[in-house]
Order: sequence, then C-alpha cells, then structure tokens
Amino acid sequence: VLSSLPLQVMLYFNVYYFPVWCLAEGIMLHLKYHLLPWHYQFLLVIAFLILSLAEGSRLYLGYLGNLQEK
Repeated sequence: VLSSLPLQVMLYFNVYYFPVWCLAEGIMLHLKYHLLPWHYQFLLVIAFLILSLAEGSRLYLGYLGNLQEK
C-alpha cells in the first residue's frame, strides 16, 4: 500500500483552511448567538464543537494514515 499524493495535497491545504473556517464560524456564532432562542443556541454550539472535533480528528488521522501508509 502506497501513500496517495492527491490525498496528501488535499490534507495539506485543508490544514491551512481549517483554522480560517473555524475562526469565521466562531465569529458568525458570536454575532448571531444572542438573536436566537435558547434551544437553537445550544444546538449551534454543540454542532460547532462536534464539527470542529471531527474535522481535527479527520486531519490528524489522514496525515497519520497517509504518511505512515496505514
């Protein structure tokens, strides 16, 4: 099993775009948080945390698996 160059290129750029996405989403969350009902506030924060953790894990495991050929 060989490592995939296209996958590595996409992971490389995604590592740089992920903090920008996270910052933009955090700013939007802050701006609209007080305008929403409490249940939407709760769901929005939970969704943001789950997506951020999932994306960070995906990038880590992608690098680990592709570079170490696992």
